[in-house]
Amino acid sequence: MQFEVFTLFLVFVIVSFLASAIKVLREYERGVVFRLGRLLGVKGPGLIILIPIIDRMVKVSLRTVVMDVPPQDIITRDNVSAQVNAVVYFRVLMPEKAIIDVENYIAATSQLSQTTLRSIIGQFELDDLLAEREKINHQLQEIIDNQTEPWGIKVSAVEVKHIDLPQEMKRAMAKQAEAERERRAKVIAAEGELQASYKLAEASDVISKTPSALQLRYLQTLVEISSENNTTTIFPFPIEFLKSFGQLVEGKK
Repeated sequence: MQFEVFTLFLVFVIVSFLASAIKVLREYERGVVFRLGRLLGVKGPGLIILIPIIDRMVKVSLRTVVMDVPPQDIITRDNVSAQVNAVVYFRVLMPEKAIIDVENYIAATSQLSQTTLRSIIGQFELDDLLAEREKINHQLQEIIDNQTEPWGIKVSAVEVKHIDLPQEMKRAMAKQAEAERERRAKVIAAEGELQASYKLAEASDVISKTPSALQLRYLQTLVEISSENNTTTIFPFPIEFLKSFGQLVEGKK
């Protein structure tokens, strides 16, 4: 009986020893191994054998992390308050630095992204903030990447997601956009009137040089009037007839 108990205990110890000594890391994982507190190296992927109690391993994922930056209260350079949030894409390139040089690289990157977002956005005016989104994203990516490089982290992209403005500012911008649309409509209408006046001037020159063109226009006008269902029809009377009539009256005198 005692032998069976001892055998079970021995089997349990061996299984526990193997479970703590053998580790399997996936393709996207690396293990930072410490032996008695000293860095032994980076292991993986695949099968890893550790010495129980003596060795300790910290897993690090090499996949790209998508991290949301919470909305930040920001005052732009032209004193407009706004809330801006963003998203940061980064991944670990050197696992040993990400574990040794910083306590929690995800939390550190998040805090750094928040402070950098407030600092950079505050340097732009509101119009530039809305129009130059690509420039702002590139500048944020460069600054955050330079500061996280000592931690073995590569920031591949930073995107400003949403810019929330106060309601009064939204109403002012809507009025400004409406006024701009009205201005463009008036300019287009004025340009159309100008082009039409040029065409009318050219038509009058043609008619003045070719009197028969006026007669054709007169006949065309009669056709258009006759096609209408009007109770009253007004016939245009050519001015040339009046001139001829006046000359005839003067001759009789």
